[in-house]
Amino acid sequence: VQLQASGGGLVQAGGSLRLSCESSLPAFSNLALGWFRQAPGKDPEFVAAINWGGENTLYADSVKGRFTISRDNAKNAVWLQMNSLKPEDTALYRCMADEMWPRSLYRLQARFEGRGTLVTVSS
Repeated sequence: VQLQASGGGLVQAGGSLRLSCESSLPAFSNLALGWFRQAPGKDPEFVAAINWGGENTLYADSVKGRFTISRDNAKNAVWLQMNSLKPEDTALYRCMADEMWPRSLYRLQARFEGRGTLVTVSS
C-alpha cells in the first residue's frame, strides 16, 4: 500500500480527530499531498492539500478554519487535524498524492490515492 490513512473513529460533534497518512512512495518530498472524503451516497469531495515543502495549503470552504493539513517529509507522512467536527463531516477520508500542485489534487485527479479511514461524527 503506497498511501495508508489511519486515525479515524467515532467522535461527538464539537470534538477533534487527527488523521495520519503514511507513504511508501519514492521521492515523497517531490509530491503534493491532500485529503478528500466521501460520505455515503455522495460524490467524493476535496478537503485539503499541501504543497511539496508545506509552505502552501488549500482548503475546502466547508472545513476552512476547522481543519489543518501538515506534513513531515522526513517521516513520509501527512496529517489532517480536524477540530470542531460536525455530523456532516462524517465520511471515509482518503489521502492522495501527485507531482503537480494544486490542480490535480483540487480536482480529485491525483496520480496516487490511498485507502481510507472512516470518520463518524455523532450529534
